[in-house]
Amino acid sequence: MIRPSPSAAIAAWRSRWGGIAPLLLAEFIVWLGFGGLLPVLPLYFTEQGIDFATLGLVIAAWPAARLVGEPVFGWLADRTARVPLMVAGLLLAGVFTVLPLLVSGAIAFIVLRALVGLATAIYDPAARGYLTDAIPPERRGEAFGLYGAAQMGGLLLGPAIGAIGADRLGGIGFVFVFAGVAALLAAIPIALLGRETGPRTRPAPTLDATEFPPDSPSISRRAAAAVDADRSAAMVPGAPGRLLNRGLMAALVINLGGNFAAGTYDVIWSLFLQGLGAGLGLIGMTFAMFGLPILVLSPLAGRLVDRRGSFAFIVLGSILPAITGYLYTLLADPTLSIPLILVEATGFAFLNPALYAVVAANSPAGRSSTAQGIFGAAGTVGFIVASLAAGALAAENILYPLYVFSAVMVVSLIVGLAIGGARLRGRPSSPLEDPGL
Repeated sequence: MIRPSPSAAIAAWRSRWGGIAPLLLAEFIVWLGFGGLLPVLPLYFTEQGIDFATLGLVIAAWPAARLVGEPVFGWLADRTARVPLMVAGLLLAGVFTVLPLLVSGAIAFIVLRALVGLATAIYDPAARGYLTDAIPPERRGEAFGLYGAAQMGGLLLGPAIGAIGADRLGGIGFVFVFAGVAALLAAIPIALLGRETGPRTRPAPTLDATEFPPDSPSISRRAAAAVDADRSAAMVPGAPGRLLNRGLMAALVINLGGNFAAGTYDVIWSLFLQGLGAGLGLIGMTFAMFGLPILVLSPLAGRLVDRRGSFAFIVLGSILPAITGYLYTLLADPTLSIPLILVEATGFAFLNPALYAVVAANSPAGRSSTAQGIFGAAGTVGFIVASLAAGALAAENILYPLYVFSAVMVVSLIVGLAIGGARLRGRPSSPLEDPGL
């Protein structure tokens, strides 16, 4: 068997994935900063005098703003240029991330975390819609696997950079600056290399003589073009006719459960490990270890999703985190959390590309960013509820949030399977399947 030369392999990769390479690079950079900041956020806020219950409010402010912003900016991203939205969101996130170093008090922290959440709500639906429309349906699972791997590559390295910088360059303040600068730098590849994708940029099917081109400078004509794009959804084989169909609804429920885990961990994980005797270095390592299986396995999982469908990966990807969530409560030695984290992260490496594939397959033509915004908002609901509940429960016993999150993941999986059924395959449905609820 003749192996291609390195230059030929690179050229083949660029031909296949070059259209989303700027987005992948931006995700890697921004998650470097996010990975550095994530372990220290609860530690910093508690050092500033924030108690457990109020900490839940501070952490919840970020997803609460996303809950409001993602559907709105997802709708907007389907009807305007996505690249400027992505750049603006990253620039604003960079600025707001640094500002907690300059203020104090719960109200100020809540407001600034909300502003960061709103900035990311500008960026994320546009980014996921950009990726969805840039890749053929038969490769979307693998593409979202690469997307997750880029994020986890940043998460893998970010905590190490943050820990070293905090140790040598002035404490936790360095991590906030590092995260803010990373978000600003992430805007550069998008701004310079990003190219618009999606039905808005493609010739629309001719419906009648009154149809206007989608790039018309007139606002009224752009609105007409957007309506035509939505009307043309029924002309795409396998595309659902409605935005809120069974497949998307099932993905929303399961995503809510997965993000309930994220909201729980953001509030209590660092403090939980600190209570077991872990230092900042070990805490940062646990976040890096979470990124490792997702970095390695997400592209493979996405490829398998494209070939075999999403169903089995959704089931396994939900069960593994639910089991490890309970097992964490049995730990006495914080170092033993690392093998459990690897198992848990393997679950999310399966779950995330599978859910993204389901959302893409159940998005009507011209509505991919809108669907991604709603999908993100559902996860945000889970994150908000978990953040508030974790803060209140941890005030009683720091193990209680872990019990609750495990139960929520199991329940959300069961409900999602009941709603979605065959729609959770992650492939466009056949015309015989009901496109509605």
